[in-house]
Amino acid sequence: MAWLYLLIAAVFEVVFALATNASEGFTVLGPSLLTAAAAAAGIFFLSLALRTLDVGVGYTVWTGIGSVGTVVFATLFFGESLSAGKVLAFLLIIGGVLGLKLADTVSGHAAEVSAPDTHTAAAQTA
Repeated sequence: MAWLYLLIAAVFEVVFALATNASEGFTVLGPSLLTAAAAAAGIFFLSLALRTLDVGVGYTVWTGIGSVGTVVFATLFFGESLSAGKVLAFLLIIGGVLGLKLADTVSGHAAEVSAPDTHTAAAQTA
């Protein structure tokens, strides 16, 4: 569930960034309200994800997905340029996010394998 919460948080991060741009310095009411709501929702779902994930992994993945998503949608909705250099940088970010996910999965599995089962040990001694 933590990774799902993190993905939801990242979607709100993208909405937050795009709404901030559309708010024109908080002079347009609708996008300004959306900015505040998306920021609150993003942080809420991030906090749920961080109950399980390491903060270094969770925060990095959240900002990475948010950054890439913001660039993609800003290109589509606001006509921002997308150069080859930007694409390469975003591919590196995506690679880093996937690497963190993989490292977290592997280390989480290793912890499960090496951690003693306290319920079984207690039952055997009783």
